[in-house]
Amino acid sequence: MTTKAMKKGNSPTDVMRKCIATGELYPKSELLRFVIGPDGLVVHDVLEKLPGRGIWVLAEKGALQKAVSKKLFSRAAKTQVQAPDDLVDRVEAALAKRVISLVAMARKAGRAVTGATKVKDRVAGLGVGALFQAQDGSAREKSKIRLYDEGETFECLTKSELGEAFGREFAVHAALDTGGLAARVIEEAIRLKGFRPEAPSGRMKG
Repeated sequence: MTTKAMKKGNSPTDVMRKCIATGELYPKSELLRFVIGPDGLVVHDVLEKLPGRGIWVLAEKGALQKAVSKKLFSRAAKTQVQAPDDLVDRVEAALAKRVISLVAMARKAGRAVTGATKVKDRVAGLGVGALFQAQDGSAREKSKIRLYDEGETFECLTKSELGEAFGREFAVHAALDTGGLAARVIEEAIRLKGFRPEAPSGRMKG
């Protein structure tokens, strides 16, 4: 995994941290930060701003499950700590909420659109940083819109979650312009993708 991490175009100035589950170094953008609360509970630091020594885990469900089951948080903290039984589910929910929030911010800034026609028009032009396709959307419908440039394609949100970002009941497609919040959206979506991997057949990038 280290080799993969280093080949993803990360800047040489990226801060590296060691994952307690894999024992390897990764850029912080590929990791999840945890801290130990005053009550000895493991807390996911979504915004990476909580005080305390950070404990880092690769942003993949399997890595976090291993950290919990093998009691690796206690080993890293050098004291007995307690990871909630539903920590993996909590983290996934927090990551989804974060992506939804950022997409909503991009939409309010006029840098994200939804709806098949608007998304097709945006993709046909230049400067799309990310294309979102709903996990549970129709495969046939999603196949009609693809990115062929350097943008990223994600299927890590459901129709209702993607719709929430646009103040709708549901949405199947969304396109984000490059610049602005795009880099932050992509970073968080990659983390969420580690908990909601796409099926090989669902890959939309041409």
